[in-house]
Amino acid sequence: MLNNGTRISVQSLIDSGELVINDGYRAKNIELATHGIPFARAQNIKDGFHFNGADRFPEEDLGRVGIKISQPGDVVFTSKGTVGRFALVRPGTPRFVYAPQLCFWRSLNPDRIDPNWLYYWMNSRDFFNQFKSVSGQTDMAEYVSLRDQRAMHITLPDIPTQRRIASILGSLDDKIELNRRMNRTLERMAQALFKSWFIDFDPTCAKAAGRDPGLPAPLAALFPDRLEDSELGQIPKGWEVKPLDKIAHYLNGLACQKHPPIEGENSLPVIKIRELRQGITANSNRANLHVKPKYFVDDGDILFSWSGSLLVTIWCNGRGILNQHVFKVTSSEYPKWYYYHATKHHLEEFQRIAADKATTMGHIQRHHLADAKLAVPPIPLMDRATEIIGATLDRRITALKQARTLGLMRDTLLPKLLSGELEVPEAEELVEEVVR
Repeated sequence: MLNNGTRISVQSLIDSGELVINDGYRAKNIELATHGIPFARAQNIKDGFHFNGADRFPEEDLGRVGIKISQPGDVVFTSKGTVGRFALVRPGTPRFVYAPQLCFWRSLNPDRIDPNWLYYWMNSRDFFNQFKSVSGQTDMAEYVSLRDQRAMHITLPDIPTQRRIASILGSLDDKIELNRRMNRTLERMAQALFKSWFIDFDPTCAKAAGRDPGLPAPLAALFPDRLEDSELGQIPKGWEVKPLDKIAHYLNGLACQKHPPIEGENSLPVIKIRELRQGITANSNRANLHVKPKYFVDDGDILFSWSGSLLVTIWCNGRGILNQHVFKVTSSEYPKWYYYHATKHHLEEFQRIAADKATTMGHIQRHHLADAKLAVPPIPLMDRATEIIGATLDRRITALKQARTLGLMRDTLLPKLLSGELEVPEAEELVEEVVR
């Protein structure tokens, strides 16, 4: 039996005091500070909340904000500019103030509207179709007004069904988040090791000072016990200074609008800066397959956006075609982990260069790759480090691919469960096998 539930107007739920929908506080610049709780904007929402670098709202001034402070169970919806990102405020989410680009849906009666279920409904095709039908009504950036949201309709199953659906999808999200946390931990560990060994030269400095480098003897023996002068300053004896463009090849992508999809033929998504940040979506541009094989992007490739907001990432979001504002980074001489971390090491420097728009128009140029240099260790140490840092990178790629597979499964189950096309017990059994 399908659990379609009852179709009901959102406004009626508001009128009955079971739901609140509101947007954020329109703060003046002078109201923001460097202390207090985060003032959350759209850019702070991507696979959860990220408040690093966010403005702050002084706690002593929260009285003027009213209800526009987050509460556990709030479903957050980016309704202006970048429309269509969602996040659920969980019990452990730091409290924050909503900015005007954000709207929140707050269940006031969890025995009628389960907040976790509401989050998944807002990620559904039903909600997507409703907000898309009104988001482009002006000549300005996309915008979904409070009035439009309150005029929507929602299909509410009974509360036990809501909770079981939320539990099924939530278990997949928990597994995805576990993979993401593991990935972030592995990244921090590998970056710290790379910096210690190949940037700060800690083992060599320790040996030169007569200290124990704190490494197993066979590994410690691969680090020299002296430093010598170079164009970079003091580096380990016997190491070689090389620029990034000699360590790796930075392939610039295509102007993919010149390779549009061909009717009746397969196509692939274009991997642009937006895809590096959001993954492949229904809005991703597509290109035909009549391009040179070197321009295809596959899982595990290292990509570097050299224009706009620069970032270096391990791509694990499926096959695509490289856009002209993104480099695919490869090397026939050095291992992937080395040129990945070498590029990331120079990222802040490149970002400062790109920020100087008066001279570089918000991007880096080829000569900046030649100007960025590192001290490169001999082959025996590189090979040994590959067993450690390279293995960490392989684990990261595996975790990223698993997270994508779980995400695809969640996105496949979501509409089927919400529509009642898939019975809840069947989905519970299927998911239990995956997440155990």
